[in-house]
Amino acid sequence: MITNTLQVQNNDTEIQGIQLTELVKEYGSPLYVYDAESIESQYKKLIGAFHNTNIRIKYATKALSNISVLKYMKKIGIGLDVVSIEELKIGIKAGYDAKEIMYTPSCVDFQEIEEVIALGATLNIDSIPFVEKFGKTYGGTIPLCIRINPHVEAGGNHKIKTGHIESKFGISIDQLDQVYDLVNKFGIDMAGIHVHTGSDFGDIDVFLKVAEVMYGVAMNFKNLKFLDFGSGFKVSYKQGDKETNIEELGSKMSVSFANFCQKYGKKLDLWFEPGKYLVSKSGYLLATATVIKQTPATTFIGLNTGLNHLIRPMMYESYHEIVNISNPDGEKKKYSVVGYICETDTFAWEREMNETKEGDIIVFKNAGAYGFSMSSNYNSRIRPAEVLVHKGKAILIRKRETLDDILKNQIEVNF
Repeated sequence: MITNTLQVQNNDTEIQGIQLTELVKEYGSPLYVYDAESIESQYKKLIGAFHNTNIRIKYATKALSNISVLKYMKKIGIGLDVVSIEELKIGIKAGYDAKEIMYTPSCVDFQEIEEVIALGATLNIDSIPFVEKFGKTYGGTIPLCIRINPHVEAGGNHKIKTGHIESKFGISIDQLDQVYDLVNKFGIDMAGIHVHTGSDFGDIDVFLKVAEVMYGVAMNFKNLKFLDFGSGFKVSYKQGDKETNIEELGSKMSVSFANFCQKYGKKLDLWFEPGKYLVSKSGYLLATATVIKQTPATTFIGLNTGLNHLIRPMMYESYHEIVNISNPDGEKKKYSVVGYICETDTFAWEREMNETKEGDIIVFKNAGAYGFSMSSNYNSRIRPAEVLVHKGKAILIRKRETLDDILKNQIEVNF
């Protein structure tokens, strides 16, 4: 375990005073590294932006689900939002009481929902058939939250926009009369209303517009405990990126929500479910340059990682700042950065970087969200180790996989 008591502001080459190159020497590459201080800072910034509200933060587990990260989330006061029974069970194993966890599935088998209810988590349903099944099975004995689709398109890449009319997520606002009928028919105990419009949106006015839709729906249910506004807060990936102005959002949303609660007749809890906002900036993917390949079109930096470890640039066309920390003062040149997968796994095309040689350590910044959690064993490649830096100490929180890990559940048949 690497330790360093020096506390300094992070830069491209170190976290809490620990040199990233030293982490590679200790744990190898590729390597995911997370900064606990960054997570806590983002959390405090978020809750500090809201005033005179009963705000509750539920971390979107799918962004980064390592059990040690979840234990840290609990330590600093954050609840959980999960989307699968497996995430729920990991959360419980991490020390959470099931009632601290919001479960929001999509197109799962109803048996999974029954298991979630048995475990005691807060249930959020996003389809009318399942509201009906729930009502027939449980009536008013179990509190329920429903996810609505507000028909508002907002966010970054189309694949992460979830509130438009063609999205699979949520119950359309045009179909809520059916929900009202089912609630009345079965005496369902409605505890909350949920919405998540999409990810990577910075327009606060869109968020407030969706809130007004939520308030209108909420007035049809008299005994709510909370409204859950999901998240989707935008973080910056490069200089000049627009971020969600959390302070402005908190100021305007606090007033908006207080006015609604006064109209509703009682003070409800205000929930958010940030994932990327909490962990994106905390994460770094460290890789090693394996080859510098010059062609008539470009000069490639080949790495010992690929879309099997960080698929976001290929799947969402996302931008990650890429830095050569082995030559921080080197001459600037243009490179195309690619991976080692037998697939087109281009991280960046004609990106200006410091001069790079074989063996140099390359860092992908903002890799904490949807990096390791979306990784795979494609090409039968192993997945990297994970390290959490906490109070100046580097702690291994996942061992690097081996070939045995890939083979352990396969059944070898002799022919």
